[in-house]
Amino acid sequence: MAFTSKDENLNKAHVRFLESRLVALGHKAKRAHLENGNAPAPPALSEPDRAEADAFLDEMLLIYPLLGIDAFTPPVTHDTVGRLFLKARGAEAEGRDQPEGFVVHEGSTAAKTETPSLSAYVRKMRASLLASGVLVDVGPTYRLALDYVFTSPSMAADVMLGRSSNGREIWRDKAGKTLKAIQEQAAAG
Repeated sequence: MAFTSKDENLNKAHVRFLESRLVALGHKAKRAHLENGNAPAPPALSEPDRAEADAFLDEMLLIYPLLGIDAFTPPVTHDTVGRLFLKARGAEAEGRDQPEGFVVHEGSTAAKTETPSLSAYVRKMRASLLASGVLVDVGPTYRLALDYVFTSPSMAADVMLGRSSNGREIWRDKAGKTLKAIQEQAAAG
């Protein structure tokens, strides 16, 4: 991704400021793997320059979600479906289906082992979550160190279980009703 100003009024200090703020927001949101190992300090800017850079950042942050980029914003906490649970293969997880994806809650546990049929993409995602500290090795299982937004209930289930799953069937409410049944009931009115 690249960005520019229409008046070409961004200088090197503005760009360093924007980089510093975006890296900090990305670390805080923990919704993407950041390859920038540094946490650059913001440069000293005059008050008017800082205001201009902040305004530019605000515009960037408004545009990113429209482009499908949510790496800089923390998950929304309202839910469209109540608490859902998953329990299999030693994993015990709690999550919620939300507008921006499926959120699995901090403290949920994930299976350590992976089935041979697990996709390479999910294997890579699990490794990335471990490397970034989102998943933490706690002996017999992994534990989620923070609330994490997955693209779908199935992706959340695949990562937590270490196997391919239909998330709409495996995530259930306290009464045992599947997410699929809950969604179908809501759609029926």
